[in-house]
Amino acid sequence: MANGFGSFYVGTSGLQSAQNALNVTANNISNVDTTGYVREQVRFSDKHYLTLQNETAKTLVQQSGIGVSIGDVVHARDVFLDKAFRQEAGRESFYATMYESVSYVEDMFQELNGEEFKNSISDMYTAFQELAKDPADSVNQNLILQKSELFVSRCFSLYQDLQSYQSNLNDQIKADIDSINEMGNRIYDLNLQIQKIEAAGIETAMTLRDERDYLLDELATYANITYYEDNTGFVNVSLEGEEFIDENRCYNIALQMDNGTSFYTPYWPHLSDTKKGNYTEVFDIHADISSEFNNDIGSVKAKLISRGDGYGEYSQLETEEGYRQVESCTVMEAEAQISYLFHSLVTQVNDIFCPNTTLESDISDGTTTIPAGTKILDTDNCFYGEDGELPPREIFTRLGTERYTAVEVGGETYYVYNEETDLPSSKYTLGNVAVNEEMCHQVTLMPAYTKNGAVAYDMASKLTGLWEATELRINPDDQFPCNFSSFYDKMITKLGIEGSSYRTSSETLSDTAASLDNQRQQVLGVSSDEELTHMVKFQAAYNAASRYITVISEMTELIVSLI
Repeated sequence: MANGFGSFYVGTSGLQSAQNALNVTANNISNVDTTGYVREQVRFSDKHYLTLQNETAKTLVQQSGIGVSIGDVVHARDVFLDKAFRQEAGRESFYATMYESVSYVEDMFQELNGEEFKNSISDMYTAFQELAKDPADSVNQNLILQKSELFVSRCFSLYQDLQSYQSNLNDQIKADIDSINEMGNRIYDLNLQIQKIEAAGIETAMTLRDERDYLLDELATYANITYYEDNTGFVNVSLEGEEFIDENRCYNIALQMDNGTSFYTPYWPHLSDTKKGNYTEVFDIHADISSEFNNDIGSVKAKLISRGDGYGEYSQLETEEGYRQVESCTVMEAEAQISYLFHSLVTQVNDIFCPNTTLESDISDGTTTIPAGTKILDTDNCFYGEDGELPPREIFTRLGTERYTAVEVGGETYYVYNEETDLPSSKYTLGNVAVNEEMCHQVTLMPAYTKNGAVAYDMASKLTGLWEATELRINPDDQFPCNFSSFYDKMITKLGIEGSSYRTSSETLSDTAASLDNQRQQVLGVSSDEELTHMVKFQAAYNAASRYITVISEMTELIVSLI
């Protein structure tokens, strides 16, 4: 024990240390429910020792301690658990978002358990079956027109709903990018404040560090991040493999808007040359997504993949190259499948009412030439309305293009088929097709007779046979062709399988992230029971130090009075 008044230093240091420990414990308890708060732990150490006599051959060193001090207040974190948790949380966020998108699209298809849309297909089949009984019956013809209008309406409505969902995802992407930039700017500001406070090596900016770590947790759910802290306390962050925060600034992400779709594409302004139209995109949504490549992380990438970069069209399901553009994009693929189903049914029905033939050789009169390979109306095998006019009217018309163009060669009229081209107005696509308006006003114009005037029962049987033909594939990889009725079921089944896969991955990763977070909480979380135990312990130490000072004071007073 120190001699004389030095004993007061021992008592005072104990009193002060216990008081500081009580303050830290009280701070922990008051923040037990504060989001992102990390508990603080007191570490005690010895104060300086006074050497009264150096060690000699005959005596030991004689030292007198002057008490205890707060060696450090530990900001308890496990950097390895933090890193593991953030990675798994980001991956879980990716698959949860993918599952949410697939589920939403599946719900669209199965509106009222799928009855409305699927019935519009089966109702058309029923209508054509009735037409087969008597193709010239106006009642049966009217039924065809009604069910055709319903089919066009339902397909277009569903396609528009899918486009609306893409717009919704697009708005979410913009909001998420704004949040990422906001978090990045705040982390950069916190870095500077932490550096300033900790520069002297005396104080740890614990509250600021808590906020920064919480923002890193949050940022990890949006995108794939890596980070490291330098010896000044500054955290450098990379996002999707590019520098996001460094000692100079936070490199905010910008958005490029497509003029056709209004879709946003995030890009790095500091790595792009916008004047030349060169943009360095933040997210690569066309790469193979896999945990092996560590690129299945972040909700923003999942939304970009689900939304796609355009609207799906039937032509993208007809080639391998086209399908690769929509394969991983949930909404675009669904749009392409609906467009493909619609296009296939519409064109095949029209081709039965108004069949074409391909010229094997040129037709020319010296002035006008129709080259070989051109499709023209097969006048010998086509069907006629009650008026007997050519060309016969198709049920589904393109709003911007007639089915045929009449060309006169050598005094004979040929009806040249206007092929579908890259021009939107030339395609039999949703939004560009309507049920023939002339037929709706005069149903007897519907083709129902052969060239010789007989009722075209053969035509009607061909129409019903469309539903039995197994020629449709939901994508180029589909090895089992199906009919119109089965096409819809295969679409729903594929969505269900994808959704189940995403859900399983999401749930598994959620459990993994929760397990890691539980381990983190054991390190950084505040336990009210544990803190109350510490408070009792530090209060007892405070009381002991107080009594010690009282005893030393009384002893000193007694010695002084005796002198």
